Amino acid sequence: MKELVVISGKGGTGKTSIVASFAVLAKKAVLADCDVDAADLHLVLEPRIVKRSQFSGGSQARIMPGHCIACGKCEEICRFDAIFYDGPGNGRVEKTYRVDPIACEGCGVCAYFCAENAIEFTPVVNGEWFVSDTRCGPMVHARLGIAQENSGKLVSIVRTEAKKLAEERKRDLVIIDGAPGIGCPVIASITGADLVLVVTEPTLSGLHDLERVADLTKHFGIETLVCINKWDLNKDLGSEIERIARRRGLKMAGNVRYDHVVTEAQIKKKSVVEYREDGVTTDIRQLWAEVVALMDKDLP
Repeated sequence: MKELVVISGKGGTGKTSIVASFAVLAKKAVLADCDVDAADLHLVLEPRIVKRSQFSGGSQARIMPGHCIACGKCEEICRFDAIFYDGPGNGRVEKTYRVDPIACEGCGVCAYFCAENAIEFTPVVNGEWFVSDTRCGPMVHARLGIAQENSGKLVSIVRTEAKKLAEERKRDLVIIDGAPGIGCPVIASITGADLVLVVTEPTLSGLHDLERVADLTKHFGIETLVCINKWDLNKDLGSEIERIARRRGLKMAGNVRYDHVVTEAQIKKKSVVEYREDGVTTDIRQLWAEVVALMDKDLP
């Protein structure tokens, strides 16, 4: 079983649109949407959820009003200004303290130093992850709650469950829609993967962020391909990106032209290769052929 991860140095390059087309072309793959902070692969593939589980990425403090004596120690030692003296009274004191769940970072210091044991420190639900069926095969995806963190842990769960699903259903490829950027979710998306495809665009920010993400994949020693999406919008800069990619030892997998039918396909909840046979679909099919050829030839 092999893992192909599609990432981008910045958002909006068309990464998910390409993954959706790969899902159709692969036919027998397991899909994983690891862009858990802003998942959108489901908008195209319309998954039917067959299993859902809660995700807890950490713990959070909560003051129990009946036990609080309003000594103020918790407020004094909280470095995140998450504790306020406006909680309900309890018969012993007129007001108690409360924890703002948005500001709380879950460090647990207040619970440790509370002499009255009035603060409980328990796991908190940060989101959900799902196993679904789609017209392109099984898919594992997730939804992180508003203002919740620990997305790297959730990405790891999604990848692990996708690999388990591939083993159970005897599928030899997992296609992962990774997060943009170079942060924790991206690291969790690519660590241990067989091949990374970086989707960039012919803009200065696209070039800059390609170099950053290339440094990341080089650090982890992962074979990396590059695709320039909408390359014909700025052919000069596209040529510069190709030159820099080759200078860095990155392989060019192909270029995808700009085509308004991509947006039309999204509106119809279809991948572009399902929506049209020529034009941009030709580019994506050639790109997929290059990716498959490398996986079959060079990867262990």
